[in-house]
Amino acid sequence: MSNYHIKHLEEYYQVYRKSVRHPENFWEEIAEEHFVWRKKWNSVLEWDFSKPEVKWFNGAQLNITENCIDRHLHIRGHKTAILFEPNNPGEEARHITYKELHEQVCKMANVLSEKGIKKGDRVIIYLPMIPELAISLLACARIGAVHSVVFAGFSSTALSTRVNDCGAKMVITSDGSFRGAKTIDLKGIVDEALKECPEVKTVLVAKRIHSDISMKAGRDEWLAPLMDAAYGDYPPEIMEAEDPLFVLYTSGSTGKPKGMLHTTGGYMVYTAYTFKNVFQYREDDVYWCTADIGWITGHSYIVYGPLANGATTVMFEGVPSYPDFGRFWEIVDKHKVTQFYTAPTAIRALAKENLDFVTTYDLSSLKVLGTVGEPINEEAWHWYNDHVGEKKCPIVDTWWQTETGGILISPIPFSTPTKPTYATLPLPGVQPALMDENGQEITGNQVDGRLCIKFPWPSMARTIWGDHKRYKDTYFTAFKNMYFTGDGALRDEVGYYRITGRVDDVIIVSGHNLGTAPIEDAINEHPAVAESAVVGFPHDIKGNALYGYVMLKETGESRDRDNLKKEINQMITEHIGPIAKLNKIQFVNGLPKTRSGKIMRRILRKIASKDTSNLGDTSTLLNPEVVSEIIKEVL
Repeated sequence: MSNYHIKHLEEYYQVYRKSVRHPENFWEEIAEEHFVWRKKWNSVLEWDFSKPEVKWFNGAQLNITENCIDRHLHIRGHKTAILFEPNNPGEEARHITYKELHEQVCKMANVLSEKGIKKGDRVIIYLPMIPELAISLLACARIGAVHSVVFAGFSSTALSTRVNDCGAKMVITSDGSFRGAKTIDLKGIVDEALKECPEVKTVLVAKRIHSDISMKAGRDEWLAPLMDAAYGDYPPEIMEAEDPLFVLYTSGSTGKPKGMLHTTGGYMVYTAYTFKNVFQYREDDVYWCTADIGWITGHSYIVYGPLANGATTVMFEGVPSYPDFGRFWEIVDKHKVTQFYTAPTAIRALAKENLDFVTTYDLSSLKVLGTVGEPINEEAWHWYNDHVGEKKCPIVDTWWQTETGGILISPIPFSTPTKPTYATLPLPGVQPALMDENGQEITGNQVDGRLCIKFPWPSMARTIWGDHKRYKDTYFTAFKNMYFTGDGALRDEVGYYRITGRVDDVIIVSGHNLGTAPIEDAINEHPAVAESAVVGFPHDIKGNALYGYVMLKETGESRDRDNLKKEINQMITEHIGPIAKLNKIQFVNGLPKTRSGKIMRRILRKIASKDTSNLGDTSTLLNPEVVSEIIKEVL
């Protein structure tokens, strides 16, 4: 049993050794002891990375919603499963118990079934962060339909691409959404998208902002009356462990987005196990991940991982800046949140504001802080540690990807000593390797290379929907019999891992491999700098030179720009060395970001190289207008 909940460093090492020496025994024990199966597996693991093909718990039968809801009803029926915190702080929060969640999911399952959705069908969910989003996911899983959530900030083009790629028959959306002080016309975006999607037969519409919208006869139906009329029980569809659970799209560095396919059994086991350990969840805790369910973080660590552990998971509809920059901390105080998981982008944005926004609230309930989405820079780490955690909450800097399904490298709170900017150690069952450019594994410590994983873990994506060749070419051809993450990493003297950024963000300058993350960390240490992004551009002598896009804090706006440039390069020299100095520094008002907060360096590289003829689809960016602003001012 102790394998399931690691409580100190010595135990971590014991469990980790067992997990890599006898991985099948390790995962079998966890799967047997902690989950409900309708039929046991024929084999724990079958795998061949050369194809690539991976099967966990093959032959087993289960339903993930039985594990996330039904099995808790007897002992936790009246416990809050989902705590919904609305966009407007004046609107009352909703506590949805496990019993209520069960009824709502069953009603939704009946609605889907009556609309002709059956096992294996794909359903697109384009909803804001309201309870209907989680309920829709779980209802799809209950009847064996494959859900594909599209973040409700993506454009109609992005939506139609995804609908058509997975061949969805239904879209679930709402009349609109609240985002801070704004409202967004989601139904209008869906209508525009579906002009290009002949396969979609049904659109279910939840009421959220009560706006006037057009409803297409024979296709569109209001969800609430259907739910009211539906029966509150639905027997879970029995699924094979390797049956598809969901498709989630992640943007490719080239071309169309990749629909990562995750299956049922292994994903459930791994997300539940990692949630329990990385957040050290206890029975009466209130856990909050601020991500949107449109991203893998929301799938694994708002819905499936927490609910499989019978947790109380917070769903927040709003943004960290509305009605002011104290909103996150107001919610922590109000609901006595114990674990808080957010993105470095959000932390940096909040750290720029007056500290009164934090100190006004009582954050003493917090036990564990987490970060996700990109490596956290040192300045933001210390601000988070000092002012939010008050130096008593371990920070878990988690590294993982849409493709991995769950967290692969992270500290375990109260077990792993933390180190700013380091994701630290692999979780049990995860076998990382650093590879050189010749495909050889780099052994020992104090080394850096390309980060690969040499053995399968249960929650890994099995393929790209409809394109297994692309899956193989993207992840399994760079290094033989290895999953290549696309990231660079360094391993320090004690074996801790630090992610240095995408390998395509490793710039070779005069023969030196320079990761952009450490350079950006150095720039961001400057008191006048809010955020930065570093890319390479062609240079006649060095091969590549470094181009820095730098966003200033208000206090830096009035400073002499030439002096600032000198100071920034001096900081880089001090932190990394003169080789990493920037050839060009452009001060910008904003950086192009995806909705999940990732800086789109691909676009910045093209601008720096003066190649702006084809920047790809910028409509899915959080702030597409910033791209033309940067091009206008390019050096």
